Amino acid sequence: MSSKLFEYAVIYNPSKKESKDGGKAELVVKPTTILAKSEKEANFVAARSVPESFADRLDQLEIAVRPF
Repeated sequence: MSSKLFEYAVIYNPSKKESKDGGKAELVVKPTTILAKSEKEANFVAARSVPESFADRLDQLEIAVRPF
């Protein structure tokens, strides 16, 4: 199977209680382009790119993956 081009980004959506600025979203991982065999593999790579400092807030992260 040949590889396909994907782009991913990781967004942090803090709860309103936790955030001083009213729950404003933050880009944790800037849009990144990769080659992957499937969208599942691209999601896996994106999940592995989450910084360790967000390990305790995984439920507030959104992983956005799109194929080209």
